[in-house]
Amino acid sequence: MMKLNLTKRVYLSFISLIVLVGLTMIIVYPISIQGTLTEETYRIIEEEQARSANPFSEYFTPPEEDFDFIERQEAERSVGHLFLLNETGTLQGGQVPDSVLQEMISNAVDQENDQERFEMTYNDATLFYVINRIESDGEEAYQISYMWDTYRDLMVSRLWERLAYLLLITSALSFLPAIWLKRYLSQPLRVLGNQFEQIAKRNWREPFHLEGDDEFIRLSNQFEGMRQNLIRYDKAQKTFIQHASHELKTPIMVIKTYAQSVKDGILPKEDIEKTMDVILEEANRMDKRVKDMLYFTKLDAMKRDTIKLEEMMFGSVAFRIEERFRMKRGHVKFIIEGADVEMTADKEQIQILLENLIENAMRYAEDKIWIKAEETADTVIISVRNNGTLIPEEELDQIFTPFQKGNKGQFGLGLAIVQRIAELHEGTHEAVNETDGVCFKITIPKSLKQRIEER
Repeated sequence: MMKLNLTKRVYLSFISLIVLVGLTMIIVYPISIQGTLTEETYRIIEEEQARSANPFSEYFTPPEEDFDFIERQEAERSVGHLFLLNETGTLQGGQVPDSVLQEMISNAVDQENDQERFEMTYNDATLFYVINRIESDGEEAYQISYMWDTYRDLMVSRLWERLAYLLLITSALSFLPAIWLKRYLSQPLRVLGNQFEQIAKRNWREPFHLEGDDEFIRLSNQFEGMRQNLIRYDKAQKTFIQHASHELKTPIMVIKTYAQSVKDGILPKEDIEKTMDVILEEANRMDKRVKDMLYFTKLDAMKRDTIKLEEMMFGSVAFRIEERFRMKRGHVKFIIEGADVEMTADKEQIQILLENLIENAMRYAEDKIWIKAEETADTVIISVRNNGTLIPEEELDQIFTPFQKGNKGQFGLGLAIVQRIAELHEGTHEAVNETDGVCFKITIPKSLKQRIEER
């Protein structure tokens, strides 16, 4: 398929429009104008016929003919007259060829109305004539008025000539709006193209705004939204790298220092076993941070339609996680509610979501943690609540932000992972301060599976 730039497309569109209009007029115009001019020809004939006198009147004088039958074909708006008297069989008026006269007489005798219109072809030309039956004092005659198609053809020719001039002028003038439209469309596209070049060079600091119609303003707003998202993404990426470097730097430094001390024969702790325990503890912490960062990055790249949905009982996940965390703080009591609630979700992700919420709750809980699921008409609400210290109000809106750590937080990714899992399930998340503790709520729609299947 031939590729055309915007300028050529605009010009081609206008040329196609002109050609389409021209072809339409060429097809429709002759049909409509020819019928109109034929009607006009008959009207002229009937007007001239009405001016003629009654042939039975003593004052009647046959009209003098300036042209004979054939010469009249070259005259414009020239009407000839014949009078046929039945009683005497006399023909008054100009002379016409016998073949023409015979057809006229035949039509006159057969006509049902007093006045009727006829046409015939003679010498490759069309002859229009009107026969008017006249009665006076019981006598009958026919007045035949005729006119060649010269007038009609001449008018069609003149109109065609004017139409051709009009099309030429219109075609020339149509390039003015075409030029204006080309400039009107190409100017914002050039500006937008320059902005894309700047974006490609990672220079997205300058705001972008287009003036004009609603479509251009909408395009401008969409581009500006994309620019803002790129700025946020770039900032988040840099923040992620900075935090990741910082989080990994500390355990690496500790491991390196302790390893060097052991190599030099110096034990930072009381004995080699306790020294190696520190190294292992820092290695485990580093391993946990790396896994969290990798999983967070994986979640960030996932789409909603890639999660593996399955039907499950909330208790099948909650009791397994409770068993794992019970031994970490023996005095903390776990209370599971709504174990029989059925839900459709990605089981692995829900398990990780609960692990992060419970791990966070254990750092702040005094002695109780509630793990609960409840149903509403359209949703399943998962909540993890602990009694203990409340979250400062100014931190509630930022607590799910990546690398945002509380006063007892570790890596700042746990709740960010919770947020991303909730978003992948088209749900919502919130942290709420209650009377004696904090409650984290995750709401997942029951229609999640249907929504994904419809996309």
